[in-house]
Amino acid sequence: MMDSIVSLPFVWAFLILFCIVMLRSNATYWVGRGLAAGGRKTKLQKHLDSPAVLSAEKVIARWGAPAVSVSFLTIGVQTAINMSAGLGRMPLRRYIPATVVGSIAWACIYATVGLAAFEAAIAAAAGSPMALILLVLAVGAVVLGIHLFRVSRTRKLDQSAMDDCPVMGAEIPVPAAEHPTAFGA
Repeated sequence: MMDSIVSLPFVWAFLILFCIVMLRSNATYWVGRGLAAGGRKTKLQKHLDSPAVLSAEKVIARWGAPAVSVSFLTIGVQTAINMSAGLGRMPLRRYIPATVVGSIAWACIYATVGLAAFEAAIAAAAGSPMALILLVLAVGAVVLGIHLFRVSRTRKLDQSAMDDCPVMGAEIPVPAAEHPTAFGA
C-alpha cells in the first residue's frame, strides 16, 4: 500500500501520508487520555493523583511537545511517546501543534526519500565523526534558537504588560501629611 501512495504525485502522497499519521498519532493520544481517565475511576486514582505523577504531568505538559515532534523521526518510539502524552494529559494546545510539525516531517520523509534513504542519511552521519558533530551542532542551534525566541517573546510580553499596567506604570501621589519630610517640619 505504501508503494502505491508514494507513486502518486508528491502533493497527493504528502496529503495522504499527513492525514494517515495525524489520525494514527491522535488516536494513540486519545487512547492514552482514555486510559488515564479510566484509571482515575478505579483504585489507581490515589496513585494517579500522587504528587509524583502530577509533577510528571506538569513536565510532560511543559516539555513534552518537542519530544512528540521529534518522535516522528524515530522508529518504534513514536507510538510510545504519543501514548505517554495522552497518559500524561498533555494539553491539546501543546500536543496538536507538536503533532502537526511531526506529521509534516514524517509525511515529507516518506513522500520524498522514503525510509531507506532517511536511514542511510542517519547511518552516514553516524559513520562520520564530522557529520555527526555537524548534526549535533545543527540540532543544538535549532534548540537554542527556539529557546531564545521564546525568552525574547516572554520578555516582550512581560514588558508590554508592565507598560499597560495602571498600577506598575503610575506614580502614586503621597499625601503631604504622610510625606517623609512632613515629620521634620
